[in-house]
Amino acid sequence: MIKLTNEMRDLVNNARESGNPSIVTTASHDGIPNSGYIGTVLTLDEGSFVYRDRSGRTPLEHIEENPKVVLLFRHSEQELGWKFRCTACVHREGPIYEDSIKRLFESGLITDPEAKTAVVVLQVNQVLTLFGEVLQEREPGHSW
Repeated sequence: MIKLTNEMRDLVNNARESGNPSIVTTASHDGIPNSGYIGTVLTLDEGSFVYRDRSGRTPLEHIEENPKVVLLFRHSEQELGWKFRCTACVHREGPIYEDSIKRLFESGLITDPEAKTAVVVLQVNQVLTLFGEVLQEREPGHSW
């Protein structure tokens, strides 16, 4: 079972303000990796995050080919961080897209909610320390 702690939620939700953006890592179906800093990550619920992707390029293509992604967060000043292994889903329209854009706008993470982009919902499957120790699992024993 995954239950993001208040500390995880608060630090990730305020990552841009604190100067500690998250890193999202994807891989194509044939294993070509891609990583990028994401400053718009927001906790969606107890077990998932959402962010807006404005690029419309490689990261989204990779996610659509291979939905396994890693969200890496580290707060350097507090020396805290986690690796979240996730299953991602891209939304370009519809209720999930609209609700996510509204929440990102209300949180101050985006300023242009009318811009046509995509949102990526990350369902967390594992929470690990930055050193790889498993803290939480959606399905115990699930192999990555």
